[in-house]
Amino acid sequence: MSPALLALVLTLPLLGALGAVAVGRHGGPVAVAAALATLAAALWLAVRVATDGAVSIAVGHWTPPLGIRLTADGPAVLFLATTAVIMTAVVLYAVHWITGPKAGADRDGPMVHTFWALLLLLWGALNVIFVSRDLFNLYVGLELASLAAVALVGIEGRRETLAAALRYLLFALTGSLLYLLGAALLYSAHGTLDLGLLAGQLGRHPSDLLALAAMTAGLAAKTALFPFHVWLPPAHAGAPPAASAVLSALVPKASLYILLRLWFDAEPDGAGPVGPLLLGGLGAAAVLHGSLMALRQQRLKLIIAYSTVAQLGYLFLVFPLVAAAGALDPAGGDAAWRGTLFQALSHALAKAAMFLCAGLIIEAAGHDRLERLAGTARALPITLFAFGLAAISLMGLPPSGGFVAKLLLIEAAFERGAAAWALVVLLGGLLAAAYLFRPLAAAWRSPDGDAPGFAPVARRRQALPMALALAALGLGLFSAGPAELMGGLP
Repeated sequence: MSPALLALVLTLPLLGALGAVAVGRHGGPVAVAAALATLAAALWLAVRVATDGAVSIAVGHWTPPLGIRLTADGPAVLFLATTAVIMTAVVLYAVHWITGPKAGADRDGPMVHTFWALLLLLWGALNVIFVSRDLFNLYVGLELASLAAVALVGIEGRRETLAAALRYLLFALTGSLLYLLGAALLYSAHGTLDLGLLAGQLGRHPSDLLALAAMTAGLAAKTALFPFHVWLPPAHAGAPPAASAVLSALVPKASLYILLRLWFDAEPDGAGPVGPLLLGGLGAAAVLHGSLMALRQQRLKLIIAYSTVAQLGYLFLVFPLVAAAGALDPAGGDAAWRGTLFQALSHALAKAAMFLCAGLIIEAAGHDRLERLAGTARALPITLFAFGLAAISLMGLPPSGGFVAKLLLIEAAFERGAAAWALVVLLGGLLAAAYLFRPLAAAWRSPDGDAPGFAPVARRRQALPMALALAALGLGLFSAGPAELMGGLP
């Protein structure tokens, strides 16, 4: 049963994409059906892995190195389940956004025929990445995800969004070429691209360090690590809210997930001490730069986008923290490893909730400029409450998943005598509180003069970001189960 569930999780989004293409502008019901079915399969698969252990499929019954093995272990099913929850919420949100009464003539063009297929194709590519252990198969999934994401950025066809999409495409292609170069070097040196077979082998060939550096640089560019982040704010802020939620919450996690697998599955002993410190330093710079830039923005979506730059920086602190310990021991409760996974998952849920909140505010107010948001809290109380709950997780306040993540990272830093990394986490939390307070304060402010008009937004649509924000809190309240699934690498 478990291999069949894994096959369903991988194929249902792709079948939904084909169905959406076949029915054209009426693809919404197909997307909803595919989303609900994939959500059920992903959650059921997570339960089976939690009780029975990892699930593997040898594609075509060919085992590595001749074939490709797909494996759903604890970390993989956590990402699969989180992706399914977020994607389902985005699909339900987008149904009204595309076909609702305020959709307008611009929602009756090519976008209506392509949005569902692109979104489901992106979902399928993400699922493939989370269960693959073959470097070339990971490359294929990464390219599919990048191309679908670029198309979603520019789907409205406006000049600024097309410019943002082209910049994103440039960084994505550059990152892909660097990744492919590294994979080719590893294959020429070791004769395999399977991470399990490469385990313990990296560092034994003269070209391994170059291969690891090229792949790390390419994946860092795709993850928008500082200073390769310049494509992210205009792309995420300019894309439609439904696309922004996915682009910010999930797409950068795919390249980061590959990077974690490369470094910690394959055990690159040849990386030396400089690489982890460099990645950690760039992560710390991302936390500070992204936070300071978010403080300067006057648009809600730009604040959220620069917050993504900052929050992604925490994820790169795992490299120097693990290097300080000498080895990764997730089965022994490695705090740095689990803190990183908690940060990735809680950020995904909270950031998706924030972008959906921003979309509802734009629908109601017609804009997202802070100086004109007075009275929004009275018009959209559920939306603002959901935004506040998501902010709690991003700031790292209890009882959220973000609190558990930052607490584990701080614990790991002090355990390994690296208090400077703990200071980065604490300072980032304070800066997050500062820049997230600005939109909340603007929305709760009483308007001067006549109250601005707000278009009505159905409560059932406001419940979608609320559900995601509550899931981010629940990740902290019920952290024992996810922590068990984070327990080890195959």
